[in-house]
Amino acid sequence: MARVAFIVDDVFEDSEFQEPYDHVKEAGHEAVIVGLSAGKEITGKKGSKVTVEKGSTDVSADEFDAVVVPGGYSPDKVRTDANLVSLVRQAYEDGKPVAAICHAGWMLAEADILRGKTVTSYHSIRTDLINAGANWVDEELVTDGNLITSRTPKDLPAFNAALVAAIK
Repeated sequence: MARVAFIVDDVFEDSEFQEPYDHVKEAGHEAVIVGLSAGKEITGKKGSKVTVEKGSTDVSADEFDAVVVPGGYSPDKVRTDANLVSLVRQAYEDGKPVAAICHAGWMLAEADILRGKTVTSYHSIRTDLINAGANWVDEELVTDGNLITSRTPKDLPAFNAALVAAIK
């Protein structure tokens, strides 16, 4: 059984958190909600509520086998936390799957792991990712090494399948 960190804060895109979270659990893995502070109740863009299980100072990359960053405006919040940025960077450097959908590319840019990588995202952050060194493409799913990226909730079936397949 693998342990997967879901890095999330307020104003996450509800389906981009819930669907991958459910798929990971259905595949028999442990899904851990990681955020700015343990015990904080956070609310999605469409009103769903979840509680952060582990705060940023309570975790490190070696505790997890994969990392998922849901979209919405949550990535803009979590990328301001040095511990969460470090967790994403270290997981990536360790060769673990790092999956990001929609606006979650902001976290990948902050972690400085996009140079020379081909990725996708929600179209409005394309320039941010290019400026961080990525080759941006408009495709439902892009896997480049251990980076898995998708654009929007409509891409979730492909994103979820790639995520679960990559988890060891």
